[in-house]
Amino acid sequence: MRRREVGTANLLLCGALPRLPSMVFPPGQPSWLERTYRGSFTCRVWQFGHWVEVTIDDRLPCLAGRLCFSRCQREDVFWLPLLEKVYAKVHGSYEHLWAGQVADALVDLTGGLAERWNLKDLARTSGHQDRPVATECRTCRQLLGLKDRCLLSCSVLSPRTGSGALGSFHAFIVSDLRELRGRAGQSILLLRIQNPWGRRCWQGPWREGGEGWSQVDAADRSELLSQLQEGEFWVEEEEFLREFDEVTIGYPVTEAGHLQSLYSGKALCHTQALPGAWVKGQSAGGCRNNSGFPSNPKFWLRVSEPSEVYVALLQRRGADGVARVRAPVGGPTSFPGKDYQAVGLHVWKVEKRRVSLPRALSAPPVAGTVCHAYDREVHLRCELAPGYYLAVPSTFLKDVPGRFLLRVFSSGRVSLSAIKPAAQSPAHREAPPAGEWETVRLRGSWRVGRTAGGSRNFASYPTNPCFPLSVPEGTGPRCVRITLRQHCQDSKCHPIGFHVFQVPADGGGLGAPSLLLQEPLLSCVPHCYTQEVSRLCHLSAGTYRIVPSTYLPDTEGAFTVTVETRIDRRSIHSQEMLGQLLQEASFMAVMKKT
Repeated sequence: MRRREVGTANLLLCGALPRLPSMVFPPGQPSWLERTYRGSFTCRVWQFGHWVEVTIDDRLPCLAGRLCFSRCQREDVFWLPLLEKVYAKVHGSYEHLWAGQVADALVDLTGGLAERWNLKDLARTSGHQDRPVATECRTCRQLLGLKDRCLLSCSVLSPRTGSGALGSFHAFIVSDLRELRGRAGQSILLLRIQNPWGRRCWQGPWREGGEGWSQVDAADRSELLSQLQEGEFWVEEEEFLREFDEVTIGYPVTEAGHLQSLYSGKALCHTQALPGAWVKGQSAGGCRNNSGFPSNPKFWLRVSEPSEVYVALLQRRGADGVARVRAPVGGPTSFPGKDYQAVGLHVWKVEKRRVSLPRALSAPPVAGTVCHAYDREVHLRCELAPGYYLAVPSTFLKDVPGRFLLRVFSSGRVSLSAIKPAAQSPAHREAPPAGEWETVRLRGSWRVGRTAGGSRNFASYPTNPCFPLSVPEGTGPRCVRITLRQHCQDSKCHPIGFHVFQVPADGGGLGAPSLLLQEPLLSCVPHCYTQEVSRLCHLSAGTYRIVPSTYLPDTEGAFTVTVETRIDRRSIHSQEMLGQLLQEASFMAVMKKT
């Protein structure tokens, strides 16, 4: 079995390690030669809005005395396979480090953004005055100003006949760009490309001894050729656009830790992020071709001053939104993940927050993705004036469930908030059956580091409050309404929900933490930004556990769980004898008074 090239993340790190934020490699860790070294290393990887700290030992997989997978050029340097082991631990195994996107790896290592440019579009629009606005700033010469601030990669999707040495879906590093003046006075842009496999596979005119070098002075030729390391070669701009298909660029990060715009150079100092979900039958409305599009999750974006704004939609891999991502390393750099949905993002300008939603969404958006893409993350760049904007993330198909994170990076002050679904009127709520009801109210709280475990997507979920529920024996399942109400102001609600777990009749030897790792009997999810969520259900006699939670861990708050259980009573039928006794008693009372 041939393993595809190892480590897209590591690929970009080759020769670029000093440019990475220190947050990826925490400083102060002992090295092999220090007495305090204990055979372990710690690294941080950004995953779905959070930096995850991962500690590994220094035991690396080898075969016949050689490293099985990634290796540095020097045999006594091991940071590359160690980082690969971190990825293997995050995603389950080395086997999962098989295919991914360079852009995803750059996001994992910086917590920022990455952008892919289609070089064929650049080649078609090069030299045309009427080229689209979307490619107006995207030229190879723009990379000259970015080479010292960004991590750059290029890839080949389908190599031309005769150039198969490049490899399909293979990623390369753009290690340098140089603009020279040719002997005839013409401007020549050369790009230095590195093959991470360490092979000089290029046979173009700018190879060593190629005819291209006759166009420049001998001093320039000697200088550029002397810079080549193992696996590197030079190509000219036109040749680069013809042979390669994509360029991937990681957004630069300033010393203050802010992203920097690729186009204006402005620092994107203001950031906002909110999670969301597409729920089948509720908020998975599909693309704008579907009549259900207005039901998609919606967000208010308030811009306080003229700003350059980037709005990014990051989806969580897997149809159910559970983080079962494969590492974004190795293999095809543009091969869509089989678990990703085609997603898109659109932004509308509105005059005020109270708007007619159908009318607003029927107007053209101020910005939107060109199409729904099978990418982990898509983003928009907008120049926005002050005011209110409506952001709507969507999947291409209707009723496709999933979870996502909406991120905003801006040069000016902005605020992001989720639009709550319209509350159902009492007439439309699920009405409980008539009869007598027993009501129990239980108060609790989520506390940081103790009982704020977050949703079931997080390992800390079993630390959430756990309330017992007992359903007595009866003629059949009992009707039960469970309501979770958080104590907060409307504008400060956390996304909340709950799950109900059934305790086995014999106890099953399961404690509360083990029980909560099982599948719940029923759920009230997704977590909603609302004060109250409720579920009407029928439960058989037995013992249960109710677990209320917020979506994110370490979210503090107080709440009340209300359990209403319908009481089954035998009906009392009136008899004639009872009626006669009542009449006689009433008559005697009247006689005594007279």
